[in-house]
Amino acid sequence: MYNVEEDFQQRFPNMQFQLKDFQKKVISNVVEKGSTLCIMPTGGGKSVIYWMAGLACGGTTIVVSPLIALMEEQSQKIKEHGYKVLTLHGGVQSNQQVQLLTDYANGQFTPDFIFVSPEKIGTDGYFEYCLRKRRDSITLMVVDEVHCVSQWGLSFRPFYQRIPEFMNELFGAGSWCKVLSLTATINPKELQDVCESFKIDKEHILKDDILMRTEVQLHVKKFSDENQKEEAFWELLERHKSEKVLVYLYRKRNTRGVTDLAQKAEERGYRAGSFHGDMNAKERMEIIEKFKSNKINVVIATNAFGMGIDIPDIRVVIHFMIPESVEQYYQEIGRASRDSKGANAYLLYSDKNISFKKEYFIDGSFPQEKQLRDVYQKIVSNQQTGYKTFDYFEDEEKQLCLPYYIRAGLIEIVAKGFSGLKEMYDINCDTLQQVYDSTNTKGFNRICKKNDMHPKELSDMVYEGLLSGKFRLKKQLERWLVLKVNEVEISEEIMTEILEDIERKKQYKETMLDYFANMIEGTQDSRHLHQEIAKYLGMDTFQLGRIYTTADGNRVRSKSEVIICNLLASAGITYKYEEPLLYGDGERISPDFTIYLPDGSIRYWEHLGMLGNEEYDARWADKLQIYERYFPGQLIKTYESGTLSKDVEKLIQELQSGER
Repeated sequence: MYNVEEDFQQRFPNMQFQLKDFQKKVISNVVEKGSTLCIMPTGGGKSVIYWMAGLACGGTTIVVSPLIALMEEQSQKIKEHGYKVLTLHGGVQSNQQVQLLTDYANGQFTPDFIFVSPEKIGTDGYFEYCLRKRRDSITLMVVDEVHCVSQWGLSFRPFYQRIPEFMNELFGAGSWCKVLSLTATINPKELQDVCESFKIDKEHILKDDILMRTEVQLHVKKFSDENQKEEAFWELLERHKSEKVLVYLYRKRNTRGVTDLAQKAEERGYRAGSFHGDMNAKERMEIIEKFKSNKINVVIATNAFGMGIDIPDIRVVIHFMIPESVEQYYQEIGRASRDSKGANAYLLYSDKNISFKKEYFIDGSFPQEKQLRDVYQKIVSNQQTGYKTFDYFEDEEKQLCLPYYIRAGLIEIVAKGFSGLKEMYDINCDTLQQVYDSTNTKGFNRICKKNDMHPKELSDMVYEGLLSGKFRLKKQLERWLVLKVNEVEISEEIMTEILEDIERKKQYKETMLDYFANMIEGTQDSRHLHQEIAKYLGMDTFQLGRIYTTADGNRVRSKSEVIICNLLASAGITYKYEEPLLYGDGERISPDFTIYLPDGSIRYWEHLGMLGNEEYDARWADKLQIYERYFPGQLIKTYESGTLSKDVEKLIQELQSGER
């Protein structure tokens, strides 16, 4: 049987922490049972889960990650522990990527982990071809931030939906390697999409008991106008001027946009920077590094500054505009307190923000009928069906509309290719030379037609030639998609279906925004809001009271129990909090603390913090009878009082001396 703790000590002997029970549970489930969906709070330690699961499965692990910064950070951390990593993204030169992949496919380099984006998986044919050469050594696919798969979610990334198709191409439809999907927040619709996409059975959905981030104090402030709101914002910046502050805005420009507010902050003397999706990868990485190193301490950002960015000492998150959902809000406040120290999150909003959000952000994120028709004609171009090469990254409008065409059956992605063979020279393969000479234009589709080849056949032939060095290139092949266009135009019937689909999604997202707005207006304090969010995310109601964190990382229900836990841990006494205890015919109770003593004996410690409450007293009377009948002599009690610390210290001394 797989021993997680032993394996962890061997693989990461320099780690300064122990695996949590939930981390061990997920790792074991992947290793022993197969594909798993893990739902755990931001900052809960998911990286170590997939490191361990990947290494324990043997072979190479592919990690699909949404951000270059996150890939670089994780790959560096793993390398520091002596493991081999291949990281491929837009910040790595194309010729260098080709050489790295060629060495990998030829067996000259075998990484423990390969980090890639969903866009690379969806568009890079040479990457897929090289992986097919080594597929027998690939044992785990990790999909980080897996909620991005779902078209219902606010973080939807179309190429996340191509990952299952990639798995089919790589392994065959029924022969996938194991899949570990990870996320911090996911709603029921997204959950269904993920499980269907990655063939994960219900019993392999593992959810951490505690999904709350109560180390972050939540503050909600509603304003009647934007001037009041901005004034309060500057007051907050001044209040927290010595701390690291992340400000979320959802518009890049115009008045009170990211760049405007960042400029104003600099003019007021703050060390501020801006961060948004129009910045290139290098610019964004520079901001992240400056923020980490305290060269700046205020970042004003769109939600491009999001998933997985691990800066441990962000103390404040300010939402200058209301997020679109519970999930988005909780994801984004999760940027704070990655070091588990106390932090604050402020949500500043007005009714105008809500209506503006619906009209410009939600409704504006979907294409309209004219745009759908115009973009389709750009793709079809010459009014013909058949194969088309498609530069996906050339045009944001095409990126926006393509998923709708694919879902409607108007277009299919049939291969990952390139524009043509014009860049080839020094060909030393007769078959490739014949294909190259078959047309003057050297265009991809023209060659396929001339030689009666399927696009995938041509791309694989070229990739094999590239891998085996049968030609040279003036510049690297592009990452283009090869589409099959099935209709020359969008019929009224199909357009109606597309528009109805869009309307359903709009309504769903507006409902999510309304739900969140009602939630924050109906909560009185930070604790209540955390609990309402946790209930929405599916946390067990019984666990909602566990809002205090102890020095050794336990979540407990009262400050008095924090004192007890901290003193037990300080004394080196092994204990479990609320561990189920079976008695009679399989019935159970949960002692506050189960104490494991060095001589092998066990004690059950109950802290009586609410005596005098009628309902509490009745429950305690029943529980006391159970202890007296089934566990005589094993009960320890403490009472709520001003001398609790001294009482606990005395009990611990008695336990250690054997008097108890």
